[in-house]
Amino acid sequence: MQKKKKNTPLPLMEQFYSIQGEGFYSGRPAVFIRLGGCDVKCVWCDVKDSWDADKHKNTPLTKMVSFVKKSKTNFVVITGGEPAMYDLTQLTELLAELEIDIAIETSGVYDIKGDFDWVCFSPKKFQKPKESSYLVANELKVVIFNKSDFRWANTHKKKVSPECKLYLQPEWSKRDEMTPLVIEYIKKHPEWN
Repeated sequence: MQKKKKNTPLPLMEQFYSIQGEGFYSGRPAVFIRLGGCDVKCVWCDVKDSWDADKHKNTPLTKMVSFVKKSKTNFVVITGGEPAMYDLTQLTELLAELEIDIAIETSGVYDIKGDFDWVCFSPKKFQKPKESSYLVANELKVVIFNKSDFRWANTHKKKVSPECKLYLQPEWSKRDEMTPLVIEYIKKHPEWN
């Protein structure tokens, strides 16, 4: 007798098919699964509506996967909020059956539960990341809000593997001020992108 798959719902803020706009996979078509719930609470967060998980409908995993299947994409990005707040094992198992690449974007403040092809680790100053986040990171993405953030980014760079891709991202509201600084920094430190 075949075991019935579990379908534990998760608070889904939104799900959409678009193009990855950041980091290593920029330009790649992807379905984004944005889960509600976050206790990191970055001051510059552009999705503060995601913070309160109770504001978002608990959605069956099979419904999320059905949306992915209909899109015919070969790439899914699980984001938030902070998606690692949840055990994502069941969701990643269901997505893996579609033979697609599965990525997560996380601040690293929780241990990641689930099987991911790509981990984008974006540490924040508001909560200390888990040491396990450095070990699994394929991509380190640091938001640059102040000049001191360059030094802070390098403290994290020293803890990820040499194969980890390194990205600096100007904080959106300060992009006019920070983008030229990021460009000059990367020109002097080409290990960063």
